[in-house]
Amino acid sequence: MPREVVLVNRAPVLTLWASVVAERLGYDHEAALSLGKALAGLNAQAKGRRLGIYKPPERVEGLPPKKARRGEEFWVDLLGRPIPATQTARGVRAVEGDRPVEPAGVERYLQGKFGEAFDSVRRAMEELARAFSPKELAGRAFSLYEHFRPGIPEGVRGWGAKGELDLDRIRGLSDKS
Repeated sequence: MPREVVLVNRAPVLTLWASVVAERLGYDHEAALSLGKALAGLNAQAKGRRLGIYKPPERVEGLPPKKARRGEEFWVDLLGRPIPATQTARGVRAVEGDRPVEPAGVERYLQGKFGEAFDSVRRAMEELARAFSPKELAGRAFSLYEHFRPGIPEGVRGWGAKGELDLDRIRGLSDKS
C-alpha cells in the first residue's frame, strides 16, 4: 500500500492539529477552529522573530507589563501556549489584535491548504487525539505535533516552505499511545 502523503507547509498542519486537540479538550468545533488558528499565528510570529523576519515589539524599561487588549477576557492553554480569548454570543473565540477569530474563514483556509486530503488528514489527527485521555493529550499535544509535522529546511529557507505530511506517521503515533 502506498504511503499517504500531503505536501503542505506547517501553519495549516498546526492549525488543524490544535483545532482537533481543542475539540478533544471539550471546545465545540467553531471555538476549536478559532483557537487553532490563533495558536498557529502566535507560533508563526515567534518563529518569525527568531529568524529575523519580524522585529520584536519594542519594550520601554520601567513600564508595567502590557495589559489585556480590548476584547481579551481570558486565556486558553492549548499545546502549552496561552491563547487570548473572549466569550461571544456564538461561543468562545480566540482574539487576534482586538477582534475574535471567526471559524468560517479558518475552515475555508484549511480546506484550501489541504484540498482533497482535508478529510483524511483530519480523521488521522482525530484518531491520534482519541488515543489519549484529554488530560494526557493536553500535556503531550505539542510533542506529538513535533513528531509528525512536515520536514522543512532549517532557518529562513524553511519559512513558508512545504514539506511532506505523512498520514501513516500520524496513525502510527496513535498505535504507540
